[in-house]
Amino acid sequence: MAYSAKIGPSILSSDLACLGRECVRMMGCGADYLHLDVMDGHFVPNLTFGHPMVESLRKSVGPDPFFDMHMMVSRPEQWVKPMAAAGANQYTFHIESTTNPGNLIKEIRESGMKVGLAIKPGTTVEELAPWANQIDMALVMTVEPGFGGQKFMEDMMPKVSWLRNQFPSLDIEVDGGIGPDTIHKCAEAGANMIVSGSAVIGSDDPRSVISLLRTVVAEAIQKRSLDR
Repeated sequence: MAYSAKIGPSILSSDLACLGRECVRMMGCGADYLHLDVMDGHFVPNLTFGHPMVESLRKSVGPDPFFDMHMMVSRPEQWVKPMAAAGANQYTFHIESTTNPGNLIKEIRESGMKVGLAIKPGTTVEELAPWANQIDMALVMTVEPGFGGQKFMEDMMPKVSWLRNQFPSLDIEVDGGIGPDTIHKCAEAGANMIVSGSAVIGSDDPRSVISLLRTVVAEAIQKRSLDR
């Protein structure tokens, strides 16, 4: 089993006026990586930020934090090179947003980034499966992408379980409505990369929330390895 428990705060839940400081604070509280949501107003209704902001953040926080870019955009091909140049580490695009995932995966790799592939709640996990051996991470959305603060969709967990059974060493990320109340479902299903926004960043004690999330996932991974 090559995967481990990793917790990535979603920085869109931060005070956006202090984004660099918030990123540093999250890493100081024990985050394993930072999840950056890029929305273009087309693929999803909201608009967030682009590669100039990523470049500024990279300069502000230094080379160490791992930037997982969640590209909720209608033309993901357009932003691969700019995001790589800005300092992104992983480029996670939606399978619904492209007609040629294979080309895009190749382009991301050639740009020196890891590859993530995401599916919306309405997309079947079988649509992701043909690409699973070519990517570093699969992202199963547990809310509709585009808005924070939505209720966790437990009925997405069979997708996570199926992926974990079919691709035992794949990094599997879940994103949307995840916190101390919902983490057990994600961990039991086999998710190991946990995106959490308001539950971590809005907490009075983010360090303890991150620690709790990681412990639950790590224990589930350990149990899974013992059961094999």
